[in-house]
Amino acid sequence: MSPKFELDAAIDRWTERLLVDGFCVIPHLLPVEAVAALDADLAEDFVETPFCEGRFYGERTKRFGRVLARSPRAAALVQHELVLGVVDRVLSPWCETFQLNLTQAVAIHPGALPQMPHRDQDMWRGAIGEVEYLVNVMWPFTPYTRENGATRVWPESHGHHALQPVPEASEQVPEYGPGSALVMLGSTLHAAGENCSGETRRGMIVGYSLGWLKSYENQFLAYPPDIARSFSPELAALVGYRQHRPNLGNFEGCCPSVLLGGKRHQRLGAVDALRPDQKQAVDAHADEQRRSLAA
Repeated sequence: MSPKFELDAAIDRWTERLLVDGFCVIPHLLPVEAVAALDADLAEDFVETPFCEGRFYGERTKRFGRVLARSPRAAALVQHELVLGVVDRVLSPWCETFQLNLTQAVAIHPGALPQMPHRDQDMWRGAIGEVEYLVNVMWPFTPYTRENGATRVWPESHGHHALQPVPEASEQVPEYGPGSALVMLGSTLHAAGENCSGETRRGMIVGYSLGWLKSYENQFLAYPPDIARSFSPELAALVGYRQHRPNLGNFEGCCPSVLLGGKRHQRLGAVDALRPDQKQAVDAHADEQRRSLAA
């Protein structure tokens, strides 16, 4: 069996699980050592970042973004091919390309209260129950357990169930460790748990959203061209240095990736970025106009 066939089969399997339950834990995605190295790279940030203000973010919780700029090791999590394959299957019915919505490192300290149950898609005021806007992936740096506040998840609370009242029971608390990941739809009801242990729960959230939405984290401030030039073309595109056809997210009428190359100081001519069906319609209209003028 070829590696591509195995990957496609795994993407199919985990996508089906995600769409049925609203979440899934995918084990053994990365070596534990790779996750530990990323955690070590971010150690000073975890120490120096102040506690959050506000009860939603959590007053015993620390959060910071721009993780790709803080450690190049974060790219292995952001660009994991199985995860990206699942995200593409889930989001592609509603967009041409998806985008990085955020990278956020999180440390939930002892004494943290349970978070209010919520759905991350509610940051946008779009139709509920018709579209999936978001897929979030939670990567633990330390073991995630019920005792230290692992995320509570309500199975089958996603999709059209998001129109129903918040269920009072049936929550689950997946327990998993570094190298594995919790993948969750943006429409799934969930909440961080209470940390009643003596240890800090650390990890990272990577979110992917429809490419035509305003992202949670302003990617162009998080990764301006001087930083994004160090990224691979694929990673730069994921954080926003590409257009979403037709012409959405352009710079001077061009793909914003021009800012990462030699043309950034030149005047630019706008270039169509259309879907094939739109290009066909535009070309047909232009041809008809030429025939009319020639008649």
